[in-house]
Amino acid sequence: MELDPLLDDPATRIIVCCGAGGVGKTTTAAALGVRAAERGRRVVVLTIDPARRLAQSMGIDSLDNVPRKVDGIKGCDGGELHAMMLDMKRTFDEIVEAHADADRARAILENPFYQSLSAGFAGTQEYMAMEKLGQLRARDEWDLIVVDTPPSRSALDFLDAPKRLGSFLDGKFIKLLMAPAKVGGRAGMKFLNVGMSMMTGTLGKLLGGQFLKDVQTFVAAMDTMFGGFRTRADATYKLLQAPGTAFLVVATPERDALREAAYFVERLAAEEMPLAGLVLNRVHGSGAARLSAERARAAAENLDEGRIVDQGAGKTAGRGPLATAPEPSDLATAAVPPQLSAPEAAPTADTHDSDVSDPDVRELTAGLLRLHAERMQVLAREQRTRDRFTALHPEVAVAEVAALPGDVHDLDGLRAIGDRLTVGRIP
Repeated sequence: MELDPLLDDPATRIIVCCGAGGVGKTTTAAALGVRAAERGRRVVVLTIDPARRLAQSMGIDSLDNVPRKVDGIKGCDGGELHAMMLDMKRTFDEIVEAHADADRARAILENPFYQSLSAGFAGTQEYMAMEKLGQLRARDEWDLIVVDTPPSRSALDFLDAPKRLGSFLDGKFIKLLMAPAKVGGRAGMKFLNVGMSMMTGTLGKLLGGQFLKDVQTFVAAMDTMFGGFRTRADATYKLLQAPGTAFLVVATPERDALREAAYFVERLAAEEMPLAGLVLNRVHGSGAARLSAERARAAAENLDEGRIVDQGAGKTAGRGPLATAPEPSDLATAAVPPQLSAPEAAPTADTHDSDVSDPDVRELTAGLLRLHAERMQVLAREQRTRDRFTALHPEVAVAEVAALPGDVHDLDGLRAIGDRLTVGRIP
């Protein structure tokens, strides 16, 4: 998958990074934002990540519900980057304040049921993320909006929650609770038939009389706004299906993450959402891939038993499993930790006699060979997992992102991720 053409295309207005939790969606979204801004686009990144890593990596003390400009972007042609973090409750409050008069808005905001609903009702976060996306797109202030979807237990929550919340606010249960408030006072109770009264009494016992009263008061105050929730949810859903939107499914080369990614790919296809491809994050590699796990383990065993005798000007003795010994460069670079250079970490076959006979050198080299064998097993497992995914979904383009040796802490780290995203491997 080629991402630079996607970022450069002025027709691309929204990129949605989605997938299971913990696969690097936030970092991917931020890296795409930095790269697009430095290629000349005016970008805003909307994150719903509570860990606040995005703000730290961009050099901002904190993010909130208002887009903040990121300094240090080396943009051309007016490229800029803004970032913001969704404040779920504040977004809900803004909707109330925008669509109700002052008295009704105050009544809603002070209502205990509303305060519980806006702070933690299931699906509220996903719904408010879509509300904020719709607001940003309507302002037409940015060329590109990059969305980091909420961390969810299921990949389907992102697509389903807006509909669920809209259905709840516009559903039969709410209308049922709204009936007495609409008629008012004793007339409202007379309006209810015996069965309705019994049901309301039962609900009062189950939920608590005060809670039921709070709900009915909330419903009465929100009556004129319910249709708006459904209308905006439908409008944002259509926006996600529009040609200017691109979905990127983010996953790691692990079985559970790719299973979730496959599920999401199928759901996006069913909902006719425009899928750009799969970002396979944290893919491991090796600088000594020619040295297989089996040969590395055999070499480690020979070192442990003192059977490797490279004592004759770099010539390998022809005995034992090492009759065809690994290339010296392979041994020198096999799984060397980043803090060690190859000459320091693993002696080559033409090491001096005194070094070869040194037990500490042999022990260190054997340990590095075993580490390399484990790394090659990881590479093989990741490749098998990816092959299973591509066999099921050969139509999905894939961009592999090589794993970094550490966490991303700044813009340079995000640029490095952007380079890996666009070239597939380490540049």
